[in-house]
Amino acid sequence: MRPHDEQAGSVGLVVVSHSRPLANAAVALAQEMLHGRRVRVQVAAGLDDTTFGTDATQIMAAIAAADQGQGVVVLMDLGSALLSAELALELLDEDAAARVVLCPAPLVEGLIVATVAASAGAGRDEVAAEATGALAGKTSHLGAPTASAAAPDLAAAPDPAPAPGELTGVFTVGNPHGLHARPAARLVQAVRTLDAQVLIRNRTTGSAWVPAGSLSKVATLGVLSGHEVEARASGDEAREALDQLLRLAARNFDEPAGGVVLDAPPATFTAPIPTAPGVGIGPVWSPRLGPIDLTGIHAGDPAVEWRRLSEAIAAVRHSVSRVRARATRDIGEAEAAIFDAHLLLLDDPDLLGDVRGRVDGGQSAAAAWSAAVDAVSADLADVPDPYLRARAADLAAVRDAVLRELLGLTGSDAAPTGVVVAGDLTPAEAAELDPSRVVAVVLAHGAPTAHSAILLRARGIPSVVGAGADVLDVAPGTLLAVDGGSGEIVIDPSPQVQERFRAKAAGLARRRSQALADAAAPALTGDGVAIHVGANVGSVDDARLAAECGADLAGLVRTEFLFLDRAHAPDIDEQEAIYRAIAEALGGRRITLRTLDVGGDKPLGYLPMPAEANPFLGLRGIRLSLANPQLLADQLLAMVRVAHDVPTSVMFPMVSTLDELSAARRMLDDAIKHVGMGTPPDLQVGMMVEVPAAALKARVFAPHVDFFSVGTNDLTQYALAAERGNPAVADVGDPFDPGVLKLVEAVCRGAATTGATVAVCGEVAADDRATGLLVGFGVRELSVTPRAVPAIKQRVRGLDSEEAATLAGAALAAAGANTVRDLVDGALPPDASAVVAE
Repeated sequence: MRPHDEQAGSVGLVVVSHSRPLANAAVALAQEMLHGRRVRVQVAAGLDDTTFGTDATQIMAAIAAADQGQGVVVLMDLGSALLSAELALELLDEDAAARVVLCPAPLVEGLIVATVAASAGAGRDEVAAEATGALAGKTSHLGAPTASAAAPDLAAAPDPAPAPGELTGVFTVGNPHGLHARPAARLVQAVRTLDAQVLIRNRTTGSAWVPAGSLSKVATLGVLSGHEVEARASGDEAREALDQLLRLAARNFDEPAGGVVLDAPPATFTAPIPTAPGVGIGPVWSPRLGPIDLTGIHAGDPAVEWRRLSEAIAAVRHSVSRVRARATRDIGEAEAAIFDAHLLLLDDPDLLGDVRGRVDGGQSAAAAWSAAVDAVSADLADVPDPYLRARAADLAAVRDAVLRELLGLTGSDAAPTGVVVAGDLTPAEAAELDPSRVVAVVLAHGAPTAHSAILLRARGIPSVVGAGADVLDVAPGTLLAVDGGSGEIVIDPSPQVQERFRAKAAGLARRRSQALADAAAPALTGDGVAIHVGANVGSVDDARLAAECGADLAGLVRTEFLFLDRAHAPDIDEQEAIYRAIAEALGGRRITLRTLDVGGDKPLGYLPMPAEANPFLGLRGIRLSLANPQLLADQLLAMVRVAHDVPTSVMFPMVSTLDELSAARRMLDDAIKHVGMGTPPDLQVGMMVEVPAAALKARVFAPHVDFFSVGTNDLTQYALAAERGNPAVADVGDPFDPGVLKLVEAVCRGAATTGATVAVCGEVAADDRATGLLVGFGVRELSVTPRAVPAIKQRVRGLDSEEAATLAGAALAAAGANTVRDLVDGALPPDASAVVAE
């Protein structure tokens, strides 16, 4: 919007930055120098408020908005900001482009000088010249930097002497797989946000120096666990850049202890494990598609080729950003961070510079892009570590996504309909599967509680894991019948078997249709016991979907979605607004707001966190919030404000001791006093049960809470010492294990002493085979993904609570998870004599 007192007819300014908050702050600082006068300044920064990147179409729109006829001066921060600005000029008509100057001035100093000059009526070229000379005062005071400090020679010897004013540091990489995609992406992101030139090299191998802001270059260093990395930093924020880099390294670049297992040894399974219900029949295909044929593609005018390529890259960038946001909500920040590597490659100044040179040299956009990415892949192929060599798959995924967009191969040409068969899927691959085309997924390895499996369930794709290596030998195109509810897989099924599967699919469809029709009705067992079925939500859109699916409440609002992917924590007002929006989307139903649950696999970049040998057993959940009391106090204040108008439950995560719960409740009481309206009439207070000790001490906690909510995902991995993302122990980490069920039953017994309600919000709540067990133990609230609400309600209506209690008692005496499943499926009668060793 144009301020009412801005200088009419003055030169307009456009700020192009990878970070929207950074650009807005620079504009605010520059306008402080104008003493009431205004200059039209437009911001084209970031892909949204929290996602780094630049977009040529956004820059073009900003130039048009800033242009009042006197011309526009564009200031850019670094790297691809310049390339995006150049593309924006090419997209403008000739007259508009002729009035634009791309200014090489430093962003902050240049903007301040440019706004002052423009407000005084200076012309376009004078404003640009003034901005370009903005460093004169600082240079005269500190002295001009030497050539080596201002622009380090990337071809210099591996161990040059530090230039005057340059800072150096050394860190040892402790990540199990070295600087693979995720930690490398964290390193590059940290460097790109600061006004500094940073070079790094692998000191252990004696590699050449490479720019730390280029993911493609960092990947070629071949940094393994235990390698020493040397860094050189110069520029205005050299100290901040080096300190941030060393802190990141000390925290293992925010990667969970043990890393993210992508290539773990296969687990041994006695039978395929059903993971997501549903039936699918279709030909086998792999999501890892074959090479794209570039023969016969001719180069056009270099400017046209570059524009086409830039538009394709921008389209893929937006697509990846959307997938990342969905993955963050469904599976967590740590796994979704793989997409940061993809986004950084799309925005890599060295890679894009190579591509531009090839296009200007006469290559087609497709050939130039493919050749430049393959050159980086070739460098990776020379890295001795097989794990890092395998990261070339990330490059190939980015290369092919851009090529398909560029060549119009997206949609139906890119992915046939059928059953995906693979050894395993990364969350990135699972997130990109199209449920309208993928009828089922069969994995040779994998784990039912892995993040990729959770994402498949959330997206409604029938799936089976642990099918064994033999399934990988099934030829592409072979017909496969898959039952994600029972784990049955039939290769090349006969017509009779196909008919059986189709009949089951039709029956499931009828039940889904009936469940959806009855979704808004209460869920009562046959003998009249009410079970509330809520939804786990991580956004306002989730809440709308939950309401459409008939959810009785929001049984879990993952508030951390507000705190991730940003430079600072949300303030009280922002939190309150989002909580109210979620409540409004649910039509006034109760919302269960879980306080910030980070740490472990969900670090916050702006919150200092110590390096931990095992973050999953360290400072996370309520422990981290209590260690940062202002963060918790602000969140509780926002929740209390909302609770005065909406039925609200406040839930504390990862509680292990009564002292933790008491401290959290005292802070909640302080928030209530601060609001000054008394205790909200419909406020309830509860705690998550994710730690086995907390389950066993439920009787101690019960007098202090209105409800317990059992997080079976973490409870299972802690009880069975089996990390849920590790396929090598997938057969161990089973929520149907009697040991886990006994912990759930212990929570119900403890809660009964005071009448506290017990809910389950883990993945097992959405498994209709577990519904009878949970109801039989005394669970009276189930919180599931929004789309699972109708089916779970329908399942509850088919239960008898007394029969469910008998079944649950038998399950507690079972020898193992397979026996429990046999009991649930009716293969064994629910009596003690039938519960035998497996």
